[in-house]
Amino acid sequence: MAEKLLDFTQPFDVGLLDATISAFYGTGSKDERAAAERILRQLQEHPDTWTRVVTILQNSSNLNSKFYALQVLEGVIKYRWNALPMEQRDGIKNYISDLIVQLSSNEASFRQERLYVNKLNIILVQVLKHEWPARWPRFIPDLVSAAKSSETLCENCMVILKLLSEEVFDFSRGELTQSKIKELKHSLNSEFQLIHELCQYVLSMSQRPELIRATLATLHAFLSWIPLGYIFESTLLETLLKLFPIVAYRNLALQCLTEVAVLSFGDFYDAQFVKLYTIFMVQLQIVLPPGTNIPEAYAGGSDEDQAFIQNLALFFTSFYKAHIGVLEASPENQSLLLMGLDYLIGISYVEDTEVFKVCLDYWNSLVCDLFQSECNMETPATASPLGLQVGLGVTMGDAIGSQLSHRKLMYSGPLSKLRLLMVSRMAKPEEVLIVEDENGNIVRETMKDNDVLVQYKIMRETLIYLSHLDHEDTEQQMLKKLNKQLNGEEWAWNNLNTLCWAIGSISGSMVEDQENRFLVTVIRDLLNLCEITKGKDNKAVIASNIMYVVGQYPRFLRAHWKFLKTVVIKLFEFMHETHPGVQDMACDTFLKIVQKCRRKFVILQVGETEPFVCELLKGLPTTILDLEPHQIHTFYEAVGFMIQAEGDLQRRDEYLQKLMELPNARWAEIIGQARQSVDYLKTQEIIKAVLNILQTNTSVASSLGQAFLSQISLIYLDMLNVYRMYSELISSSIAEGGPYASRTAYVKLLRSVKRETLKLIETFVDKAEDTDLIAKQFVPAMMDPILGDYARNVSDARESEVLSLFATIINKLKVAMIEDVPRIFEAVFACTLEMITKNFEDYPEHRLKFFSLLRAIASHCFRALFTLSSQQLKLVMDSIIWAFRHTERNVAETGLNLLLEMLTNFQASEFCNQFHQTYFLTIEQEIFAVLTDSFHKPGFKLHVLILQHLFCLVDSGALTQPLWDVSTIGAAAYPNNMSFVRDYTIKLLGSSFPNMTLAEVTTFVNGLFETRNELGAFKNQLRDFLIQSKEFSAQDNKDLYAEEAAAQREAERRRMLTIPGLIAPSELQDEMIDT
Repeated sequence: MAEKLLDFTQPFDVGLLDATISAFYGTGSKDERAAAERILRQLQEHPDTWTRVVTILQNSSNLNSKFYALQVLEGVIKYRWNALPMEQRDGIKNYISDLIVQLSSNEASFRQERLYVNKLNIILVQVLKHEWPARWPRFIPDLVSAAKSSETLCENCMVILKLLSEEVFDFSRGELTQSKIKELKHSLNSEFQLIHELCQYVLSMSQRPELIRATLATLHAFLSWIPLGYIFESTLLETLLKLFPIVAYRNLALQCLTEVAVLSFGDFYDAQFVKLYTIFMVQLQIVLPPGTNIPEAYAGGSDEDQAFIQNLALFFTSFYKAHIGVLEASPENQSLLLMGLDYLIGISYVEDTEVFKVCLDYWNSLVCDLFQSECNMETPATASPLGLQVGLGVTMGDAIGSQLSHRKLMYSGPLSKLRLLMVSRMAKPEEVLIVEDENGNIVRETMKDNDVLVQYKIMRETLIYLSHLDHEDTEQQMLKKLNKQLNGEEWAWNNLNTLCWAIGSISGSMVEDQENRFLVTVIRDLLNLCEITKGKDNKAVIASNIMYVVGQYPRFLRAHWKFLKTVVIKLFEFMHETHPGVQDMACDTFLKIVQKCRRKFVILQVGETEPFVCELLKGLPTTILDLEPHQIHTFYEAVGFMIQAEGDLQRRDEYLQKLMELPNARWAEIIGQARQSVDYLKTQEIIKAVLNILQTNTSVASSLGQAFLSQISLIYLDMLNVYRMYSELISSSIAEGGPYASRTAYVKLLRSVKRETLKLIETFVDKAEDTDLIAKQFVPAMMDPILGDYARNVSDARESEVLSLFATIINKLKVAMIEDVPRIFEAVFACTLEMITKNFEDYPEHRLKFFSLLRAIASHCFRALFTLSSQQLKLVMDSIIWAFRHTERNVAETGLNLLLEMLTNFQASEFCNQFHQTYFLTIEQEIFAVLTDSFHKPGFKLHVLILQHLFCLVDSGALTQPLWDVSTIGAAAYPNNMSFVRDYTIKLLGSSFPNMTLAEVTTFVNGLFETRNELGAFKNQLRDFLIQSKEFSAQDNKDLYAEEAAAQREAERRRMLTIPGLIAPSELQDEMIDT
């Protein structure tokens, strides 16, 4: 029955549409719902459905049907508006305007149909984006005069103006072209006087709360961009400040004042800003008396009250960011400034993440600014905290110095309170694995919370600036809090945690003597606390904090061997403590400390009879007795770092032999038994033992590097034999048990051994320095057991690690592998492609690693590709195209990088003409296809580079043959390749985007050729085209600007490196490792 809706030769049956929509929204059965959904989707996609919209809106009584009709109309306005004839456009425009006026002129219908009117407003604004100002110049004057005719109509006009402002100023990036945004902003600016008069008229004359609120909301949207005269040279600010104390308007007025507070244009309006702040502070003391406990008021307040506190934080932080200098300048303003900062500290204690983020962001910028100005204006006589000498004339220096210390003095009160706030609310760092769950138990953390990590980073930075500004106060506040933990006055898990996280976070910011003094006290007190406190959970919390703090101060540990030894022995104690998370953290901290202090463990320290590593190796079996396998692997990796620091080769080998004694003895026993009977290797228990031994080897190889040679040589051939045998076992299990056999626990375990073998070889190859040795001794032996095995196996038994192993080998040995490429190709290429090109989902691991291998070959053994047959090269190219079509971001990115390298290499080779005649047009077409579909936005930067490469290539001189098909259209069809590619591109895009005119496409393609040598302009051409072609609409377009963001991040890192402590000493790749 509903099929009748799709017959456009009949009059439209609105009743039938209502029934279909009701069925879809749940009155019908499941089948009826599905049928209704199908019809509605087909109807929505039909190009003529929009012509029925007016009929539906006039005759339907079902609100959902009206929304459905408006959705259809919105699609036409967004994507096909300019293609409609003029009278149809005017018809839609007038009908929507009249309908809005009719519904919002009458109080009852306006309140009742509110949702419907809101949707109509959105449609009207979509029309405006196309029509106004050029084809609808009287829109704003007409709107303003209509608004004066009735208060409800006025309220809705405010909503429309607010939407229009948001569309043009807030949401336009990636939605409108640069020139259209400019045109709309200009129109809004030039006609703002009418809007301003309307707002002033309402705020001074109206008594209707709804209308005043709507007007304030609209003003809030406009204040960020209107000409400043309308704000500062009218009565607007007075009006807002009058409305602020009234509860009903308090939040909206405060939001408007915040928008004004953000504005900053030189010092022209400074007097007005001071006046605004002064009146505001007087009123605030009535609304929220000083000394109020703000966190309590927030916790017990209504939603409106809580929003008020949040808005207050936004007002203060915005005002201070832009105008704190004016308030600092005179004593009477200073007292109001300090009162405001006091309010803000109170608000910072509110238990609400969003409120805290706003405050924290400001505190961070304030202390950063104070610190920078201290540095920049230090007198030459004193070195700055950075140890830099800042050259200033002495006389000038003295004056500036006094002015500066005055600023530092003025803020000393708030900054001291701020230190206490940071220490009390410090966020959890990443290294801490032991947390309190919702039931109050101490457990191991299972998930990292990214919000907390970001917050930690900002708090850490803030605290480091605070520490630089006054080391004494920072130290005193921390030690005072620690003392309250010891005497039980403030003993609580959370208090101890935040304090220790804060202590750990300022590592590197004090001068060494002070840091030593401070830490000796802290560590001594914490060890003491651990002794005197009873209870497993309490001890676990203290242990976690001791481990965190010592891990953060490598400089201190390097300088104090006795402390370092005590700490390591304490960590060994914690390795026997079975409380969740303690052993993990002990092993992680041990690894972290060893990485930073490795030399200290292999040299003979004063008062010792042998290097610590000897003592450790003797006691190793007892130390690791209670650890889980994964913890033992971390422990072994740490000892690997120690041994690597030993300069004497013979001693290094002795240490390694001693370290590997336990796993090697077990390995020898297993291999010995296997020689008697191969079946011995097939039991689960033995397979697990083999896996564990290999994992231990991998851990040591990762930290020891080239020095691991003697150990890997010992087990290499036996390991390859085990690999081959397990591989045959897997194949026979899958052959007998079918595809499900590959999912059994037994086969999974066997495959883990194969993977670990590959990982061990790859780790060693990656770290090794002697490439000749690898090429001669290791690679030939693995060709058949590993490569041959990969080719012989069934798909489900092929390990993706084989691909990454050979990629690593080629990246390491480079051109030395060129002879082996054909063999690698033969073994892995066709069979892997067959696995991964069936769809985009199966074998995800193989996908990425396959393209990484291909990329390694193209980078280092490019000439090996010339030996491929044209059929094989076509396979390679198809697989690359297939890769960058992939929706999985890293696969697509690897494919694009690979393509770019191939294009560059082929351009410089003797096969340039041949290659591009075959593939140029295909590549161009495929890149445009992914560029213009929204699934591949993250690849934008590489799409741009590839297209730029192609467009530069056509007249670079490298191409000497025509790219068009000479056999069908003749050699004289085009004067040169450039005009052919221009013509081809215009046809390609013209047929792909029927909604764009030929002139638009031609302009775009000509623009590409004109800007092809200038990357920035070329990229902007493409960005504007994507918006014009309406392919990327109403979505997140930040990926189109990703490159600019990355450059900003790098500059920030360079800045951080100049300030001691900002990048934690434990994270620095420091050259001072144990000098």
